[in-house]
Amino acid sequence: MCNLYTIRKSAAEVAAHFGVAAPVTQFNAPEEVYPGYPGMVVREDQGVRTLQSMVWGWPVRLKGMKPDSRPKPVNNIADLRKPFWLGAARKNEWRCLIPLTHFAEAQGPKGGKTRTWFSLHDRPIFAWAGLWRDSAEWGPVYSGVMTDCNDAIRPVHDRMPVLLHEDEYDRWLHGTFEDIVGFQNRCFPDDLIAMERTSEAWNKPRSSSTRPGLL
Repeated sequence: MCNLYTIRKSAAEVAAHFGVAAPVTQFNAPEEVYPGYPGMVVREDQGVRTLQSMVWGWPVRLKGMKPDSRPKPVNNIADLRKPFWLGAARKNEWRCLIPLTHFAEAQGPKGGKTRTWFSLHDRPIFAWAGLWRDSAEWGPVYSGVMTDCNDAIRPVHDRMPVLLHEDEYDRWLHGTFEDIVGFQNRCFPDDLIAMERTSEAWNKPRSSSTRPGLL
């Protein structure tokens, strides 16, 4: 489960890394991204890569929820073959790249959990494989694909995001369904992962500059 990541780069820097040709405008996306809040997403529109602000998490209404209550953002994809994700996963136009600089997992006892951050050595920006769609509730939304962890992350968590090398971006966006399932079944190299344990409280107050579910 990944419920927090950062993108500590400007929209222009992200666009340059991912080969986004269109002009980049100001984004309503904070450095720290939480489920239900906006983040940057790279997708393709008629073969041209675009950088767009979307809400992290596909909105879902659970049984027993009040009609006027806010949907739950489903921000992680456990299995691309499940019916909930299958339709989007089979279509190239609903695949996306999620830019990030770090992702975090909670570590420690209940009530005292702290943030442990992971990044990639010598890669200031990297990509998490994702899917996106248009929703009636929040407009464009996205979710990230998860897989079993590698040995570098195992001391903290048993799952991790499906991370992509730069030469794999096109394959994720344009490959067959079998290709992208293969990414979910592979183990990302341990030696590329950097870990930083911190004393930051996992549930520290969030910035109020960006309201959840709004772009």
